[in-house]
Amino acid sequence: MNDDDEQSALLLALTTEHFVLQSAASTIASESATRATLYVMSLSSSIVALGFTAQSETAFVPLAAGVIPTVFLLGVFTVVRLIETGAQNMVFLRRMVRIRRYYRDLTPEAATYFGTPGATETDEVLAELGVSVAGRLAPYFTLAMMVATINGIVGGSGVALLAVAIFGTGWIVAAVLLGLAMFAATIAACRIYQQRTWHAGGW
Repeated sequence: MNDDDEQSALLLALTTEHFVLQSAASTIASESATRATLYVMSLSSSIVALGFTAQSETAFVPLAAGVIPTVFLLGVFTVVRLIETGAQNMVFLRRMVRIRRYYRDLTPEAATYFGTPGATETDEVLAELGVSVAGRLAPYFTLAMMVATINGIVGGSGVALLAVAIFGTGWIVAAVLLGLAMFAATIAACRIYQQRTWHAGGW
């Protein structure tokens, strides 16, 4: 096989790999959206059910005791998977950027069609995604963090309701503070796990 044949074979292989990576990234994005939607729908249905029983303490307390922990646990599972799919998607996008950098260097005029390369593959991916928030604030603008925020409210509300049920309405301020602590702990746990996953992926 001469140099031209090798170049053609490599280009064909890269084109195929680019298509496969793009399909995989689309599948990952679809899974993430589906999981987030299922969680929000489950939460909405649970809130409606709790609303119907709010006037009856004998019905509300057992239902809330079963529904709130279940929804919160579902939220935890959803957040963990969203962080994982986000990391997987970044891997696919970085590999596509690597291939596009090869395309960009094929001919002198190719750079016109494939844009300006970023300082790193990750920077180039973020630029293509339109992500302008960087640094310490970046972890708070992901889909996983959005779901974690909602789930933190669920967990905080559950803890506050539990505290009121145990200690009575005279401890409402303490119950609210416990709920806020649960909310903060949920956000912090999501951020730590997300950051560790990002670091493990090298970005």
